[in-house]
Amino acid sequence: RRQEQKKEELANPELREARLRENVPATQENTREFDEAIVNEADEEVAEDEGEDEFAAYFNGQTPKVLITTTPNAGKRTTGFVKELVSVIPDIEYIKRGKKFELQQIIQFCKNRDYTDLVVVTEDHKEPTHVTLIHLPEGPTAHFRLTRVKGGKEISGHARATSHYPELILNQFSTRLGHTVGRMFAALFPQVPEFQGRQVATFHNQRDFIFFRRHRYVFKSGKRVDLQEIGPRFTLRLRWLQKGLYDPLNGEYEWAYKADLETSRRRVFL
Repeated sequence: RRQEQKKEELANPELREARLRENVPATQENTREFDEAIVNEADEEVAEDEGEDEFAAYFNGQTPKVLITTTPNAGKRTTGFVKELVSVIPDIEYIKRGKKFELQQIIQFCKNRDYTDLVVVTEDHKEPTHVTLIHLPEGPTAHFRLTRVKGGKEISGHARATSHYPELILNQFSTRLGHTVGRMFAALFPQVPEFQGRQVATFHNQRDFIFFRRHRYVFKSGKRVDLQEIGPRFTLRLRWLQKGLYDPLNGEYEWAYKADLETSRRRVFL
């Protein structure tokens, strides 16, 4: 049968084009359950809402001012991961956290000094395990599980990072919740990438796992492009999104992960 099909397609190339057009492999992305929250590019209502949301100032030209800290007396692995993030996010400021400073005090400190975002890396048994991202001055706050951390020096054949502002790729954040999370990541980076650095930071969402990679691209002979990974690598998974600033007791949760939400492997939320 295949030999006959091959002969038919050689005689009529349009048959092969039609077969390839219809032969789309089933993946978890293109077989995902229908979700009313998926945003179409031409959705005027979403565009209007996002034009007035907490990130509108950033998308209208506001320069990010970001502070990053950790749990008190963080271990070597955690501080090492934070230093990797400092090399990723331009002009971010790292302040070592002492025992006497509560997170609410740090949030107020940032608001008083016009920071736009606060990143907090927490640890368990001296290993970084969670990232909390707080957009200032009024929220929202997102809390992520952090896994599969790999520093740049641990990546074979890694490139060296430079101080150039990177280009940013946000991939497959397709629902209203996904748009919010993607806009939170975008607000950490200046909107003026320095193309001469040829550095790209990517947040790729696949089945609600957010994979981060950073690469340098190199043009070869005008047609081919090679990638060299800079690092770090890590994976994030959203645990909850809270309206407003961080408030574990009285905060209003826009979304929170629960095991019973996973009714199917084809159901995703971002």
